[in-house]
Amino acid sequence: MNRINKTFINKKNILSIYFTAGYPKLHDTISIIKELDNSGVDMIEIGLPFSDPLADGPTIQESSTIALSNGMNTNILFDQIKNLRSITELPIIIMGYLNPIIQYGIEEFCLKCKECEIDGLIVPDLPVDIYYEHYHDLFKNHNLQNMFLITPQTSEKRIRFIDKISNGFIYMVSSYSTTGAQKIFGDETIKYFKRINQMKLRSPLLVGFGISNKETRKVASINSDGVIIGSAYINMLTKHGIRQTKKFINKLKID
Repeated sequence: MNRINKTFINKKNILSIYFTAGYPKLHDTISIIKELDNSGVDMIEIGLPFSDPLADGPTIQESSTIALSNGMNTNILFDQIKNLRSITELPIIIMGYLNPIIQYGIEEFCLKCKECEIDGLIVPDLPVDIYYEHYHDLFKNHNLQNMFLITPQTSEKRIRFIDKISNGFIYMVSSYSTTGAQKIFGDETIKYFKRINQMKLRSPLLVGFGISNKETRKVASINSDGVIIGSAYINMLTKHGIRQTKKFINKLKID
């Protein structure tokens, strides 16, 4: 069984942390994974930096720009994580945009993910129909789960199709905007969380975009299986450094 599935079976209120590979420094990837593993997170998302990350807000865009200027690329990332499973048994997901993956070669990319024992991918600009028609079997053959994003504007028909073909979790975007930390969620966002929860989907739900503190995590977790935090963690890395990871994670704990 894939590590992602095991995590949702065995744990509640999942906390997944996103960071950009190559940020703050080119070779920080493994150090960050070790710190996150030691801090008690449930899942890790590694962002493959891209020059035009359409779904990402200013914080993650800036981290991608710096990571690219540091020299980060797909080959370097795979080299960094080739011995990943000697460090952690947490589920590891790579989030990347379609263009760099196509340039690398989708089959070769999936093969490298399998060799590194990556558990899944999030490709925000890969249409679900294209995935299902062209790449579903390829991903399955390499034991890769592909996670899709939904927003408040996603139709119920599309959500149910995503739910039908998904074998991991659904990434529930908290608002129709780019990523970024928020202090609180508004009434409309909470209604959206409740609406999706009431659909009784078979796939687990993780809420991302705007989770920044214990309060937003708690509100999001009421109507989902957990949260993904990215911008807030990258802001912490920028201000305080990798060694403050555990302190940051401890502040996010909920009952």
